[in-house]
Amino acid sequence: MKKKVLVTGAAGFIGSHVARECELLGFEVTGVDDLSGGFMDNIPPGIKFIQGSVADPAFVEGLWRNERFDYVYHLAAYAAEGLSHFIRRHNYQVNLIASVNLINAAVLNGVESFVFTSSIAVYGPGQTPMDETMVPRPEDPYGISKYAVELDLEAAHRMFGLNYVIFRPHNVYGEHQNIADKYRNVIGIFMNQVMQGKAMTIFGDGSQTRAFSHVADVAPVIAKSPLVDAAKCKTFNIGADEPYSVLHLAQEIAAAFKVEPTVQFLPARQEVVHAYASHNLVREVFAPRAPIALREGIEKMADWVRRRGPMQTVNFKNIEVSKNLPPSWGGGGGFTQKGPDSQHTT
Repeated sequence: MKKKVLVTGAAGFIGSHVARECELLGFEVTGVDDLSGGFMDNIPPGIKFIQGSVADPAFVEGLWRNERFDYVYHLAAYAAEGLSHFIRRHNYQVNLIASVNLINAAVLNGVESFVFTSSIAVYGPGQTPMDETMVPRPEDPYGISKYAVELDLEAAHRMFGLNYVIFRPHNVYGEHQNIADKYRNVIGIFMNQVMQGKAMTIFGDGSQTRAFSHVADVAPVIAKSPLVDAAKCKTFNIGADEPYSVLHLAQEIAAAFKVEPTVQFLPARQEVVHAYASHNLVREVFAPRAPIALREGIEKMADWVRRRGPMQTVNFKNIEVSKNLPPSWGGGGGFTQKGPDSQHTT
């Protein structure tokens, strides 16, 4: 009998790729998304799609009313780590409370495995390379919310026997990414700026480093994780190994679009300067293929972005705390993030 699975954030970035990988594994897939940051054309053909927000407990309860799910893949989130300082209530509603809604339903309905995408934001500053044995010290509301869900899953396992797998991806990029969101996904931001003939904007001097991870290195491992006994109730870093500076990234993107790199430096904002992780554990348990090289991954995404075309940047309308908000983030309205259903990654 086919496994029936629920994928949240199925119209979003990583969620759409995980839904597709679940299809390839032969699962019967139901995807949900509120389309606040995702797009209908991201949804893989052939899956059952239901529009709604997992931040709404009634909606979540209704998902199980006439259906059962063996596995839940929870990728729905609003992953703007830097912005999370200024949208604290929204951050906890869509990243923490929404997750608890799903965990409750999973416990009550006998879900076999709950797969959760957390983030290396849980580690906080000064812990590189980030290793799963380290004690998390998140320094922003986004990382705090992700770590709280990790702890809640551990508690649900101890109390109710809910099995889980946690992944901490980082700086994931690739096809289906929302390039219109100016608060997250630096590669998408740069590509959108280049296509509009604008300078690529960098906070600080561009020396901050990240290990940028192509989605094809992440989604297949997440999808198959409930089938791997050694992964049960464990936490894994997942993504690319080699860190690059943001300035180097800008140069690679300019090369992919065959333009001269033009950069506008903005005042530095509070953020982790260097972030990269150890992936020894995920290699030991899953034996994934070697990560896609940054240049190859950038070219793959650039091809997709060119076909899609540039997008008008949108502003987050409901800023809760304007104190210390970077000037480039302080503009008007026109965009209200409605719910937690399009993960991406920091």
